[in-house]
Amino acid sequence: MEEKEFNLIYEPWIRVLNEECQIEEVSLLDAIIHAHEYTDLSGELATQDVAVLRLILAVLHTVFSRVDVNGEDFPLEEEEDAYERWKELWDAGRFPEKPIKEYLEKWKERFWLFHPERPFGQVAGMDYGISFEATKLNGEILESNNPRSYRLFSGMLLDSAKEMNYNQAARWLVYTNGFDDNSGCKPKGKGELLDTGDGSPGIGWLGKIGIVLVKGKNLFETLMLNLILVQIHRDDMIPEKEKPMWENDRIPKYQRKRISAPDNLAELYTLQSRRIFLKRVGRKVCGFWSLGGDFFDEDEAMIEPMTMWKSNNKPKMHDVSKQIWREFSSIMIEEKNDDFICREPGVVMWIKKLIERNYILHSFLFHIEIVSIQYDDKKYSVSNVHSDFLKLNRDFFCDMKTNWQVYVKSEIKKCDRLAEIVGQFAESLYFSSGGDVEKDGKLKKEKKDRATLAREQLYDRLDSPFRKWLRSIDTKDLEHREEKRMEWSKIAKKIGYIYADELVSEVGGSAYTGKTITKEKLKKHYSVPKALNEFQIALNRLYPKVKGGD
Repeated sequence: MEEKEFNLIYEPWIRVLNEECQIEEVSLLDAIIHAHEYTDLSGELATQDVAVLRLILAVLHTVFSRVDVNGEDFPLEEEEDAYERWKELWDAGRFPEKPIKEYLEKWKERFWLFHPERPFGQVAGMDYGISFEATKLNGEILESNNPRSYRLFSGMLLDSAKEMNYNQAARWLVYTNGFDDNSGCKPKGKGELLDTGDGSPGIGWLGKIGIVLVKGKNLFETLMLNLILVQIHRDDMIPEKEKPMWENDRIPKYQRKRISAPDNLAELYTLQSRRIFLKRVGRKVCGFWSLGGDFFDEDEAMIEPMTMWKSNNKPKMHDVSKQIWREFSSIMIEEKNDDFICREPGVVMWIKKLIERNYILHSFLFHIEIVSIQYDDKKYSVSNVHSDFLKLNRDFFCDMKTNWQVYVKSEIKKCDRLAEIVGQFAESLYFSSGGDVEKDGKLKKEKKDRATLAREQLYDRLDSPFRKWLRSIDTKDLEHREEKRMEWSKIAKKIGYIYADELVSEVGGSAYTGKTITKEKLKKHYSVPKALNEFQIALNRLYPKVKGGD
């Protein structure tokens, strides 16, 4: 085996979707300079695409914070310079080759996947720590709770998953540094990387946040829309220097190292949350060694633009049971008070600033995408990967806290209330059909499951119609705003009635006579007619009839 093999700048390893909707593997250089020719990244998982996207963004942040579009030295120092540089790149419709090629050529020695001293994203010669087979590196295969057992529910044969090609290993290496679970960060005293005693880094940084991205019609637009050249959380200040991990001359000496939260996005996007060294046999990767790497306190990382924020300045995770439109308020509407700096993601704030400057055409259609990962209770394995997206026209970002954004927020709250009403109706049908309560007065699990399932089914039925209604909104048409709201009220109300009829059709004839239940020392009779009456009253209160309406 050669000491230096597989340079990520020139070797194909990034999966993209071309204009013919076919998947290609391209090099890091090609992914950037030909980004306008690709529809999107197309890795094995949405989480992998996020990790690779941030790596590419780290290159772009570093390059265009130092040179202009012609490759001439012009470090960004002022806010206006940053916005003007972004506009020049955006208007060109593609990334200029010269500055990209010159920068990557300068640092090509740091991009070898295998290198005697500086393998990309790894610690050279680390033959200690926690040993894993290649199956652990492959995030496509959900693993069991035993970190050394094979992952379950694989889409591929385990025998073929025991080793992987360099291109595949490169993608999963980048992914692992962002999303690794807790099984790869236990302390190990043996070896040169001593434990700092700073505590556990836990899961990778990207596993701790609810990721929000903004996408355009091709990879170039997606990269540009997420290329935030100012520090949104610091009144549009310019970072002193972008410091991606490959420019760091310091070779890691410690495992589980607590660091100050990065003050620039290139460093944040290339955070090494694990100390890793790939094992190879022939030209295949057969496994890797792993130890805990760099980490920082979550509430110090407000620089992170790709997440929502909770009131304690910590990242807000996505609820995988919720469709993206149900998180509309957290994503789109800025809220400020003494408890927290901002709630909406920095990338959304950035888009609003670009629109305020008229850098983006009125006809532009944005894709807001959310991505998150779920781990088991102890965070020793991945249990689920979740992604969803919502299409919004440009003017929705300009609307701010008035008019349509507030109206949409109100309609979503009504959808939540409708789900509660449906859940209560399902509960009433459960009792009408002979269901009972436990001796201590608590509701049986079967009843809880029925109510929960009813709410989930209702949201599923609202999902497609709500997205369609949201896309149809013309934010400039304030004259017909009430008509548009009533349009959705009728749709939601009809969906509620149809689903209630279906629930009734599933109960037996005895449910019409019903049953008397003692709950919390109170007796109440339940029957289908009574449940339907209460359901109709609640629904009409939520969506009142209007003169001339249905």
